[in-house]
Amino acid sequence: QVRLVESGGGSVQAGGSLRLSCAASGSTYSRYSMGWFRQVQGKGREGVAAIDSEGSKSYADSVKGRFTISRDNAKNTVYLEMNSLKPEDTATYYCAAYAGMTSYQVLRAMTLGQFGNWGQGTQVTVSS
Repeated sequence: QVRLVESGGGSVQAGGSLRLSCAASGSTYSRYSMGWFRQVQGKGREGVAAIDSEGSKSYADSVKGRFTISRDNAKNTVYLEMNSLKPEDTATYYCAAYAGMTSYQVLRAMTLGQFGNWGQGTQVTVSS
């Protein structure tokens, strides 16, 4: 099982940037597909971006062209670079690890009822 710890959240003005990091423990990290999700209080968790063990990526339409997911297997870390942030990006962001799923499937994991291994989350607040 993979243990995940997110960091990098904060408060920024609209148009600003943040980079989130998710550090994973476990020697088999490189075999997992990784996803970033976000949740606003009172709403369901939604997939934002995902990357599989081969480096294939998937993005939610709402963040395409603004967010970039990447991974560094040597550091057991997955990143989410967020640019041109909007107030509607305000949420708690979580990373999750999935075995045996494509990035396309990870992005839709909530719809598929697949909950994987989760970190504790990091808050992102974007003010207008």
